[in-house]
Amino acid sequence: MRSEHVRLFQTLPHACGYYAERTAQNLVIDPAAPQLDRLYGPALERGFRRAGGHLYFPHCPDCHACTPCRIDALHFAPDRSQRRCLKRNADLAVTECQAGYNAERHALYERYLRQRHPGGGMDEADASDFRRFLTAPWSPTVFLEFRLRGRLLGVAVTDVCRSGLSAVYTFYDPDEGARGLGTWAILQQVELARRRNLPWVYLGFWIEGHPKMDYKRRFKPLQIRTVEGWKVMREQGEK
Repeated sequence: MRSEHVRLFQTLPHACGYYAERTAQNLVIDPAAPQLDRLYGPALERGFRRAGGHLYFPHCPDCHACTPCRIDALHFAPDRSQRRCLKRNADLAVTECQAGYNAERHALYERYLRQRHPGGGMDEADASDFRRFLTAPWSPTVFLEFRLRGRLLGVAVTDVCRSGLSAVYTFYDPDEGARGLGTWAILQQVELARRRNLPWVYLGFWIEGHPKMDYKRRFKPLQIRTVEGWKVMREQGEK
């Protein structure tokens, strides 16, 4: 991704999704660029993330908390809690499906948003909202569906690039919270990366000390992107 060939736009300040008292801004790759499909992999490696048809990177003048992170899929080993999650969900069937809208997925998506993110501005998502947020005409997206005896329990929206997978969004049955389907989804994405011999599963951004982001630290080895490039995240006391 050569900057002289790609236009970047900076968004206006908007409410931060992680800190109520802050505003946020993003750098966005020109959404009208004809080569977005070719730019996506290199953009992932530089810490960008897809939301709908946009590739963006946080660019806040007074905050640099959002740190790109990725799992080393080929060397990942589940910890005890993750092994329990795998065992707890051994009754689920996982299917790699073509991305797109259908009524069954939309109904589950609406239930998830209404119960897990009420008042977040997305809890009345119609069919066009579903398509606009989860897919893009140029993105190499698959939907990993999780079913229990035919009943749809969850969908992990996953982009498959040459440089790795990107975990775009996961939604699931909010009445099945005890299963840990968010963790299960990432574990299945790691397995998909291994099957395709892809080295990384990109998890978007990690924020040190933020409770909503703490779960990402458990997927080891985890790399974070700093000004020096990608490096393995070390826990306090680790060398």
